[in-house]
Amino acid sequence: MEKIEEQFANLNIVKRSSETKEPTYLLGIDTSKTVQAEKGSLVAVLCSNGSIRIYDKERLNVLREFRGYPGLNGVKFANSCDSVYSSCTDGTVKCWDARLASEKPVQLFKGYPSNIFISFDISCNDHVICAGTEKVDDDALLVFWDARINSQDLSTTKDPLGAYSETHSDDITQVCFHPSNPNMVVSGSTDGLVNVFDITVDNEEDALVTTCNSVSSVSYIGWSGKDYKQIYCMTHDEGFCWWDLNHLDTNEPITCLNIPDVREVINVKEGILDYLIGGLYHEKTDKLFVVGGTNTGIIHIMSCTTSGLVHVTRLQGGHAATVRSFCWNMQDDSLLTGGEDAQLLLWKPGAVEKTLTKKDSMKIASSVYQRVRVHSNDSYKKRKKQ
Repeated sequence: MEKIEEQFANLNIVKRSSETKEPTYLLGIDTSKTVQAEKGSLVAVLCSNGSIRIYDKERLNVLREFRGYPGLNGVKFANSCDSVYSSCTDGTVKCWDARLASEKPVQLFKGYPSNIFISFDISCNDHVICAGTEKVDDDALLVFWDARINSQDLSTTKDPLGAYSETHSDDITQVCFHPSNPNMVVSGSTDGLVNVFDITVDNEEDALVTTCNSVSSVSYIGWSGKDYKQIYCMTHDEGFCWWDLNHLDTNEPITCLNIPDVREVINVKEGILDYLIGGLYHEKTDKLFVVGGTNTGIIHIMSCTTSGLVHVTRLQGGHAATVRSFCWNMQDDSLLTGGEDAQLLLWKPGAVEKTLTKKDSMKIASSVYQRVRVHSNDSYKKRKKQ
């Protein structure tokens, strides 16, 4: 089998999204898990104007758009159907049918009064939704709902099953269910803690499997390793942590790697790294990769080892501004990327771009304050001067 590093190095742009009337930052990407041969795969993109766009994956043309919902955070397809979800600062998690043109959510998961949701995920069997809140009155909650459709209860609004309130002391920025065990979920917060829960256990204290400390505000979390027994996180000041849960019951340390600022230690071969975007666990090769970028739109892919991060390749000639989101497809080794230049790009190994002209890049001036992650090099520059 061709080495995965070579596949990454051979990624070329095969398609660019068509221009839209209202250019926006592309903040999140997910692809449908169900592929209907005659209809093709769908892509959902979270935009900074409070809309979710549904694209045809191969053509990258907009099929429909769910508009008018400022304060959306995250976008995720269900695993068994073409429902698409997003959490909202209005205290709900919304669900749309990606194949319907109706802009109205088909289901609404309501939180408790004063909840402001800024993160969420759905379990691998689509049974449970979990959303994380901003801290309000000393409380930062993980709220849970039963996501299953009940033929006896056709109500479009659902109330919570319950919540965890004791384990985080600040905004819960990330929620991520285990890829194959629907009962395991990990959460990350601006308090620096990364908590792993077994939600089959009755009370919150006993459900907490372990707590890892990144010592910084968590911006991204994920699962990795054989049987997904490892977790990793990135921080808002571009740190990276990696833990092995196999060592919980041994004398071995669970920390595999802890880098307070990746920008200070990584050699990206005649270039710079401005920020981290997220992680990518390649199941077939049992390798974890870290994805980062530059403010000019270059994407860097790094492999993760217990001795540090190693630069694998750079992807350039695509984006012209900060890259905010990506989605890797294990089935066809394709990569989708979205950025502040309003472009959605599809990359494939050895591909040739199907368009004749490269669009003029667009750097968008945001007219309103967006609830989006801001990368700042200020603290980094100050440290370098000292």
